[in-house]
Amino acid sequence: MILDTIAAATKARIERRRAEIPLEKVKQRALNMEPAAGLPFEKALNQPDISFICEVKKASPSRGLIAADFPYLQIAQDYELAGADAISVLTEPEYFQGSDDYLVQIKDLTSLPVLRKDFTVDPYQIYEAKTLGASAILLICALLDTRTIRDYLAICDELGLSAIVEAHDEREVESALAARARIIGVNNRNLKDFAVDLSNSIRLRKLVPESILFIAESGIKNVSHIEMLRQAKVNGVLIGETLMRSRDKKAMLAELRRVLK
Repeated sequence: MILDTIAAATKARIERRRAEIPLEKVKQRALNMEPAAGLPFEKALNQPDISFICEVKKASPSRGLIAADFPYLQIAQDYELAGADAISVLTEPEYFQGSDDYLVQIKDLTSLPVLRKDFTVDPYQIYEAKTLGASAILLICALLDTRTIRDYLAICDELGLSAIVEAHDEREVESALAARARIIGVNNRNLKDFAVDLSNSIRLRKLVPESILFIAESGIKNVSHIEMLRQAKVNGVLIGETLMRSRDKKAMLAELRRVLK
């Protein structure tokens, strides 16, 4: 499965980084930073109406190269101007052609909270995310058992970071709830065969208490999709490819946000 392949590559990447900068050094650097006041990522998502996390993504394993022309700073700026609530930045380099530098520069440019979209398989990455300026990280239930997620969430709490705990099915939602996740994201893309089913979020929303923020991810293409998810009481949407393939990202986001008017 592609997820296992990416996880293995990520573990190798972290081992190389650990050899350059030991965990204790990264950890101390992160702990010395001031926690962000009021968990800005969660605050951005906790709105009366549906919120928008807009993704900066150059490529993906399922779609290959998405944006050959990749002015990532302009893209982030356009998202902010068009009303995005938060920005997701891919930092996985091998399969998504992401970079930590993208996140650092976008964080410096915009006032929006930033999600570090990577495949967290080691505590090193959580401390690293803090030092990069991220407001949130991604924890994927298909890669992490319940105890590990709970331990990683405790590190996030210590650092003042938020975390989207991503699930794809009922069992994974149960794991996220057992780990006491405050944000659960449901991926509508099956990572085994890349098939997308928007009803996955609508079905699994019923299993998650309304006190927990619920995010729908993948396959969101138009206003009718937003309205469907809104009616299902989804708190937020994470949109990547639809925006990245649009020539006018500001106009596309404005169109998707039309349901809020």
